[in-house]
Amino acid sequence: MSKAKPCFQVACAVAVSLLPAAPALAEPAAPKIDSGDTAWMIAATGLVLMMSIPGLALFYAGMVRKKNVLATMAQTVAAVGIGSILWFAIGYSLAFTGEGAVIGTLERLFLGGMGMDAVHPAAKTIPEAVFMIYQMTFAVITVALVAGSVADRMHFSAFVWFCVLWLLIVYVPIAHWVWGGGWLTPGENKPGILDFAGGTVVHLNAGIAGLVAALVLGARRGYGSENLAPYDLSMAVIGTGLLWVGWFGFNGGSALGANSRAGFAIVATHLAASTGAVTWMFLEWWTRGKPSVLGMISGAVAGLGTITPASGFVLPWHGVVIGLIAGALCFWACTRLKLACGYDDSLDVFGVHGVGGATGTFLTGVFAVAAVGETAGLIEGNGRQLLYQVYGIVAVLVWSGVATFIILKVINALSPLRVKEEVERSGLDVSLHGESIHS
Repeated sequence: MSKAKPCFQVACAVAVSLLPAAPALAEPAAPKIDSGDTAWMIAATGLVLMMSIPGLALFYAGMVRKKNVLATMAQTVAAVGIGSILWFAIGYSLAFTGEGAVIGTLERLFLGGMGMDAVHPAAKTIPEAVFMIYQMTFAVITVALVAGSVADRMHFSAFVWFCVLWLLIVYVPIAHWVWGGGWLTPGENKPGILDFAGGTVVHLNAGIAGLVAALVLGARRGYGSENLAPYDLSMAVIGTGLLWVGWFGFNGGSALGANSRAGFAIVATHLAASTGAVTWMFLEWWTRGKPSVLGMISGAVAGLGTITPASGFVLPWHGVVIGLIAGALCFWACTRLKLACGYDDSLDVFGVHGVGGATGTFLTGVFAVAAVGETAGLIEGNGRQLLYQVYGIVAVLVWSGVATFIILKVINALSPLRVKEEVERSGLDVSLHGESIHS
């Protein structure tokens, strides 16, 4: 027996060695920066920045009168410059760090602690620095959009104050709510609003703020009695083209990687813009007898703004349907609704972006396809998602509207919101900036 025992032990050891090894507990894969995703997101960042300068600057400047062209451009440039510095200093940190329901933390104050290989939880295949500056371009164009509602009459010093206060008090909290882990951000076992690229954060937000600003400042001198025709619609058409192309980065880049979802978003975006332009064209042709260039570019931008929240959740053909609805509804808002209510939204920020953003956010809850964005909408049997969409629309509308009103009243107590009548009559270019466009 004594000799058999060692033999038995050896046999057991050999048998155990032949058994398959037990699988080790899987550890979470460390975030790995992907060069392809990073390259696409750097390009998308450039495209979105192009939407502000020169895109929005040309689009807006071409639709105001000659005496206010440079002042209108100055507002866009100021929004980009001021907004970028604020985003670097504190805006990004408050919007995209922490898990607070209402606001983020100061973890990335002045981008502190952001190493070269750092990544953000929402974008694990690109450097956090790229994610930060991509989101920066969204923040600055949203502020710049609001200026279109008060073109021709807002004091530049008041607009500078508005850029600072509105970005920090209105834009940053809403961005955190919807995208930064706040109370409207979807998560594991946590329902939330579907907003792929900014139907609420950008378009509805800017549209409501623009409407409030237009009401607080009042109508332009001569509104309804004088000729307020655009100075140069060719500038506006060029601006539209830059916006249209830039929107591929706006919506396609929101996939945060070079992937199929980005491709689907770009296709839906282009189809919605095309359908929006054609829809507005035919409606104007039918009701007024002539299709205008201004109408066609307005319809294109309406289609772009309306598809924005849905672009990464729907199929390409949904872009056509959403563009059709956008062209019709925004046309109605910019003609019938505006005239019926009597407000002077100079460049139809509310009629195009506000109405379009709310419509697109609502329709996302209808058309969302689980195979594209992992969440189903009403058509696929998830009616509750539509309720979440409405909930988000109301929350953004109320916060943006009330906060914008308070901000404008505070600014007016410190500095005049509106230029004097003689300045408005002579033009803001020379009076505020000492420059003019010569014939």
